[in-house]
Amino acid sequence: MDNAFVESFNGRFRDECLNESWFLTLQEAREAIESWREDYNDVRPHSALGGRSPSEYARNISTPAD
Repeated sequence: MDNAFVESFNGRFRDECLNESWFLTLQEAREAIESWREDYNDVRPHSALGGRSPSEYARNISTPAD
């Protein structure tokens, strides 16, 4: 299991974004990818984060004391 997280992310990205779209321009690709990224990071709950989105999880973690 070299880098299971990255492999899992890449598989989801390909299945849910790249394989679902036919991009006619680079701008269309950028917009679709950005929309997917925002959903993945800001909206979608992740089971590994207790059902929270990565953004929500990052806001709620405590900063280590110096």
